[in-house]
Amino acid sequence: MMNAIGLFIGAALVIMGLTALLNAVMFLRLRTFRRVDVSRSQGGAQVSVLIPARNEARVIGMTVRQLLQQDYTNIEVIVLDDNSTDKTAEFALAAGQGDTRLQVIQGKPLPPGWLGKNWACQQLAESARGDLLVFTDADVIWSPKVLGVLVEASEHTQADLLTVWPTQQTVTWPERLVVPLMALAIIAYLPILPVHYMPWAVFAAANGQCMAFRRRAYERVGGHAAVRGRIVEDVELARAIKRAGLRLRMFDGNGFVACRMYQDWSSVRDGFAKNILAGHGDSPAFLIASAAFHNLVFVVPWLWLFWDRANPGWPLLLIAAGIAVRGLTAAVTRQRVLDALLMPVSVMLMNVIAARALWWHWRHGGPRWKDRSIGQPRSAAHG
Repeated sequence: MMNAIGLFIGAALVIMGLTALLNAVMFLRLRTFRRVDVSRSQGGAQVSVLIPARNEARVIGMTVRQLLQQDYTNIEVIVLDDNSTDKTAEFALAAGQGDTRLQVIQGKPLPPGWLGKNWACQQLAESARGDLLVFTDADVIWSPKVLGVLVEASEHTQADLLTVWPTQQTVTWPERLVVPLMALAIIAYLPILPVHYMPWAVFAAANGQCMAFRRRAYERVGGHAAVRGRIVEDVELARAIKRAGLRLRMFDGNGFVACRMYQDWSSVRDGFAKNILAGHGDSPAFLIASAAFHNLVFVVPWLWLFWDRANPGWPLLLIAAGIAVRGLTAAVTRQRVLDALLMPVSVMLMNVIAARALWWHWRHGGPRWKDRSIGQPRSAAHG
């Protein structure tokens, strides 16, 4: 029995490892375009950087300053203050210091059937004038050359949607143990070649921290109105791009774009719980099966080793393979490789997160985020 389980775990880890190795080699990287000439920025495509912001006074000033200081100057930066209860709008305006390329607009009331961020992004798109629509979050960190590099990469690849995976900055232990699992999911589970070259929407992903649409492509797929009720709207938009026969390209943003998503365990827990069920197709059964799979692959070998210490060969091999896969995805995405040794703890924390998501689903009809209930209205999901 245990040998059969071991074979299954081993096969899963081999597939994950090969996928991670392929992605480590083939993933597109923004740094390829680091020497882009920005002298033509005045005549280049106009870039609209669009930031939905709700209670982001802590970070919005830094973000606005970094964007307005870009080497690529043919830009507009639009911040939508989504009914904040802090001084988000005030701090954004102060950071602009009168720069006419900055607009701060007030969000309109949330219509029925919409989730807050999606409605904010739709309003931002309607206010934008640029040829390239860059949706981003208020806490993203930008290097001075990134917008010029982004334009060059978009033109070079002819991407209708170019999404960037920022380097995730992690400080506290909950961040270190949970946030890098996003990289595991992308690098070890999603082969990059089908994402770029096969038409099937199942091979699609995107990161809402940086999504650059050609305006005509965004309008063709219906914009955020087409995903108005979807929690993982970034992934849904990527799938819509592929269904429309348009070109999706994913880039590693190391050296150009970074983000510290969360600050402590409560924000890590709730932030991931907000998205995890939607990321599993809103299926509790799929989420439970996924949790069981990860416990089997990354936790059971450790229990097996403790239970059968007289015959450590199989479990030690599987433990080493699991650490190697997690460590490789950490190395590719500039995370702490040695944290891979604590992968069983990461899985346990994800169990807590999954349980919270399921409790929200069964008790409240959906998650809560920033003082809002964001239960997903299915009738509006395909609007």
